[in-house]
Amino acid sequence: MKRNKHLPLTETTYYILLALLEPAHGYHIMQKVEDMSDGDVKIAAGTMYGAIENLLKLKWICSVPSFDKRRKVYQVTATGKEIIKLETQRIQKLHHIAKELGF
Repeated sequence: MKRNKHLPLTETTYYILLALLEPAHGYHIMQKVEDMSDGDVKIAAGTMYGAIENLLKLKWICSVPSFDKRRKVYQVTATGKEIIKLETQRIQKLHHIAKELGF
């Protein structure tokens, strides 16, 4: 399998992409990430919005229409879903190797 130059993802980026499998605005993304990680990952607003800008540039997420004009809502794109898939496979491979070595 050819390596993607964007992998490995940071933990924060991976969680944000997972959170955006369903449309969400910034604050909701931060809440979802904290919930998914059982409180282990807490994203500051500045970090989150910087990550969103990068993900938009990479076209891994896009802005979607929202009823609330005060909040921008984002969702993962097909390219973003492919990145999630590749990163998940990479993590599973690491887990498999560690398990074979007795961990």
